[in-house]
Amino acid sequence: MVTDPISDYLTRIRNAQKAAHRIVEIPASNMKKKITEILYDNGYILKYKFEDTDNKQGVIKIALKYDRNTKIPAIKELKRVSRPGLRRYTGVDDMPRVLNGLGIAILSTPKGVITNKQAKEMKVGGEVLCYVS
Repeated sequence: MVTDPISDYLTRIRNAQKAAHRIVEIPASNMKKKITEILYDNGYILKYKFEDTDNKQGVIKIALKYDRNTKIPAIKELKRVSRPGLRRYTGVDDMPRVLNGLGIAILSTPKGVITNKQAKEMKVGGEVLCYVS
């Protein structure tokens, strides 16, 4: 039993990149699906696929993105911010900037799971899930 599914998701991606895997399989949930879509839209992963399994949960298959010449992963750092023991929230005024605006922060807001840039445009705050750079 995993107590923090988002940390497990991020750790599986980090471990797969360190082992230079092309594809990583992760148990699915709605929040993980939305985070995967955000990573794809921002160019951090090559492609993804949601597959149903015998149980209701399903699986997310993510094709990781690497530089063609140097084989360096597109995701330099994945950092969990808010965790079950210590939730981190932010308002519109003190929205986090990752890598001076080059990275993204993923937030869970009343408008859904979105990036810090989208949250600033929509003028909503929320729980900071993770930083991606």
